This record gives sequence, structure tokens and C-alpha cells, in this order.
Amino acid sequence: MGFVMTEEGFDKTIKELSEEYRIYAPVLKEGMGRYTDTDVVLYDQVTSAAEIELDKKSDYAFKEFLNPLSETLFFFTEEDVKEADLDSKKVLILLRSCDMHAVKRLDQIYLQNGKDEDWFYRRRRDLVSFALIGCGQSYQNCFCVDMKTNRTEDGYLFSIDKIDGKYYFDVKEESMNSVFEANSEAKKDVAARYVTENEVHVEIPEEVPLEILKDSLWDEYDSRCIGCGRCNFVCPTCTCYTMQDVFYTDNGKVGERRRVAASCMVNGYTDVAGGGQYRRKHGERMRFKVLHKIIDYRKRFGYDMCVGCGRCDDVCPEYISYTNIINKVNAACKAAKEVKEG
Repeated sequence: MGFVMTEEGFDKTIKELSEEYRIYAPVLKEGMGRYTDTDVVLYDQVTSAAEIELDKKSDYAFKEFLNPLSETLFFFTEEDVKEADLDSKKVLILLRSCDMHAVKRLDQIYLQNGKDEDWFYRRRRDLVSFALIGCGQSYQNCFCVDMKTNRTEDGYLFSIDKIDGKYYFDVKEESMNSVFEANSEAKKDVAARYVTENEVHVEIPEEVPLEILKDSLWDEYDSRCIGCGRCNFVCPTCTCYTMQDVFYTDNGKVGERRRVAASCMVNGYTDVAGGGQYRRKHGERMRFKVLHKIIDYRKRFGYDMCVGCGRCDDVCPEYISYTNIINKVNAACKAAKEVKEG
């Protein structure tokens, strides 16, 4: 069912929904960007409509509730182990179509990637519902159309579009109709907006021959990439982590175990016993990341890991274009195929 609201009506709706949900949405943080006097849009808990940024793409992904940068899993003593407490109040996250598709990737890795589910992820996931932010325009570096993530048909409670100062909602969850109707100024057929064209385009290779692993295209990133890992930390589908035990006592028998986000681009990710390190060069790390996103994941699950949000291009301090790398890989794959056939 569709509804139209003023900002005042939306504000009342947010306050009513906040009684049942902790609501997370993109928020504009003025003066808190990467450079002096620049802004940033990131996810934070909101309690009013005015806090929610709907006109700009978020610089950081939504995933930190489902996959925190640092999370205490359990506490231990010499005799006992206790799981860390988790706020049991339900969570509502507002996100765009590409990020809705990213949720599918997170669920695949943590819940369907082997015999057992990740229990710590599952207990968070069971609390979360989503609302879809419609996209009335394509943003800088987005390539969701080519990745087929520009449109989402289900999996959310309601959609929201802000057009000329009014808010338009397509409510999928019938139990919410009364809340939206009470605060709306009109009922109307509403459909979430989605983009059909991006300025940036990529062509994903169907197959990647082994010789691409040794191709010279990776060499430039040995010097250009600084291994900061920002591309991983803003990516909505990166899921890698490491474990840290923090000891409270000298005997090492009392403390906590933490799951901490890790990055395949950062030094130390591939360290092994004896001082060995796989993928020591930054170009090797770039190769691993890119091919995992566009071919390795697909071989296992049948669809690409990358959702085309473009945040990796947005955040890179060295202005390395991930989309440009994909197209370079595709060109190299075509050239390799021509050599074999000709």
C-alpha cells in the first residue's frame, strides 16, 4: 500500500517505529570527512526524519551492525565461558538496492557457506529488518546496473523515496499500514524508484584463464596501492575477520575473545607460522581481491560478490579505480582467448 507524507508526518512515523526498532540510516556528518572541513555520510542510529540523509550515497556501508569492526564474542575465566550480551531490541536499517543485494552476500557467507551457520552472525541477523531507499539518480562511481543489483523486489518492510520535499512509501508489511496511514496526507500507488543507467560501466569476464594471474596488469599496483585497506572496510560484501584474545590477568586465563574485521589488502593478512607471507606485494593482493569479487565467489555460489556500489573508488586515497581494473581484466581475458584461438 502506498502513502505520501510531509516531513512532519515522516518524523512522527520514525518516532512511532522507534518504540519497536532501533533505526539505522545514512546520516550526514558535517566536517567529519576524510579531509579538513569535508563532510561524510555514514550509518548511525536515528530518532527523527531530519537526521536521515536520502539525497546522497553513504560513504560507508550499512554492515557494521551485522558485521562489526570489532565484536566481543565471549568472556572466559579459568572455569567458565559466557557469550557477550546483545541488545535484543529489533533493528530496522534503511538501505539502497545495491546494499539489499549485499545482505544476500553476507547471509551466503555466514549462514550458507558450510555445514554450520555462524551463530554470532545469526543472532544479530534475526533482529534485523530492512527498509529500501529508492534511487532517483545514479551516483558517482556507481555501476549497479551492470552488476544487476540496481533493483530489489522483496526483502524489505517498506520503501522510501523523497521527491520535491515529500516522502513516498510503498509499505510491504501489512502490520505497518496503520502507522503509515495515521501520519500520511494521502494514499497513492507508489513504486520504489531505481536507476536504469550508470555513467560508469564494467564488463565482467565469464571466465578468467590462469595466465591472468601472472599478467603484467597487476604490476602497477605494487607502487600505486599503499595497502591501507579502505576499499575493504567500506565494501558492503567484504566479510573477512581475525580473532583476538584479550587477557585481563597475567596467567592468561581470564579475558575475552574478539572478532575483528580484517583486510586482504593490509599487511599481515596472509602471515603464516615461521614468518612466511603469501601475497607480499600489493599487486598480488589487488589480484586476489578483484578476482574474488568477480570470479572466485561466482564459481562457488553462482553470482558475483561485487554489487557495484562504487564505494571502493570513492574512498581510495590513491584514486585507484576498481571499475577500471575490472575492465582491464576483461580486456586481458579477451586477449588471452584470442591468442589461444588464433
